[in-house]
Amino acid sequence: MNVQGHDTPSHIQKILMEGYRRMSPQQKLQRVSEMTRGVQQLALARIRKQYGALPERELRLRLAALWLDRETMMRVFGWDPHVEGY
Repeated sequence: MNVQGHDTPSHIQKILMEGYRRMSPQQKLQRVSEMTRGVQQLALARIRKQYGALPERELRLRLAALWLDRETMMRVFGWDPHVEGY
């Protein structure tokens, strides 16, 4: 099973898979949560670089617009990413 990219040797993939199999569901969930936070931090850094200093609400809206569709953004937050840019 090739769950990593083509640049990961197969013996390393096996070690990773064995490690994941030994993890408890809670440990796996913790890893996913940590990775999600990491991706969000990278996205926030890009937003800050692109738009500069923003009020916290706008920063969070721009982050949410990366994950949510336009209709949801407008219905839930009253914020149109096509008008505001994202």
